[in-house]
Amino acid sequence: MSTPQKPRPDELTMEVVDLIGSVVARYHEEYEEAAGEHALTGAQARLLGLLSLEPLPMRKLAQRLKCEPSNVTGIVDRLEARGLVERRPDPADRRVKVAAATEEGRRVARGLRESLRFAREPLAGLSETERLALRDLLRRMLSA
Repeated sequence: MSTPQKPRPDELTMEVVDLIGSVVARYHEEYEEAAGEHALTGAQARLLGLLSLEPLPMRKLAQRLKCEPSNVTGIVDRLEARGLVERRPDPADRRVKVAAATEEGRRVARGLRESLRFAREPLAGLSETERLALRDLLRRMLSA
């Protein structure tokens, strides 16, 4: 008994997949460069970006960054030494510590986001309707 073959993706789908890959690669390249301008590693910048949105426990940070909790501890230690992150008790469970961006950390994270010219400049050339359509399509892809 043979296993049924999955249909091969069509040419358009493959082109879109390749374009998404190129966008992701360019985004990471520019993000790493922006991180370096702030004397941060890419991992430190990503963690700071997450914490600028909301305080998170170490375990959740590790899940979001797809790494071991011990790695997150080291990254948080280095950011904390620079005054960009602080540890606080979790209001829901005082036994748990959460990491949170300080005011300076939020300022640096905002500067990182604002320096990403690759994404911002081409998007500015799209109409609001096109940006909304792109946003909605990306959200749909991520929720699938």
